[in-house]
Amino acid sequence: MWSSRTPQLPQHAFQRHTQRSTFRNTRGFSTSSSLSHGHITPPKPGEELYVTFIDKDGTEVKLAVCEGDNLLDIAQAHDLEMEGACGGSCACSTCHVIVLDEEYYDRMPEPDDDENDMLDLAFGLTETSRLGCQVKMTKELDGLKVKLPAMTRNLQASDFN
Repeated sequence: MWSSRTPQLPQHAFQRHTQRSTFRNTRGFSTSSSLSHGHITPPKPGEELYVTFIDKDGTEVKLAVCEGDNLLDIAQAHDLEMEGACGGSCACSTCHVIVLDEEYYDRMPEPDDDENDMLDLAFGLTETSRLGCQVKMTKELDGLKVKLPAMTRNLQASDFN
């Protein structure tokens, strides 16, 4: 038999449910820590590795860095013109760099499929192109020189509208 009476919930159950659904439907504001992108620690004396960035105007900037730092973080920490739109997650090509010496390029681990997919979208792709977010400095790369391309292509923005 069907009852026409609506089941009654205790008042406290209704309040908890209402509070949860009200909270769930509100938008919060959050920010990234200022240290999350482009933050690097200065190298200890005697442990420096060096990398040189050449910008689109031909200006060379030689920097002392730590082992394990990636080129995107290094560039952003020193206010060089490298966007890194995806925050270093290998989901764009705005940190595209061109390794100037093939010997250094050959010392790097091979780019994986994700990096190659993103490089296919990069402006000015060369045989020695890499994504800066994927190149970590090692002792073998001490003295590396990379050129920043004349422009980048940010597919996350409205470049093609």
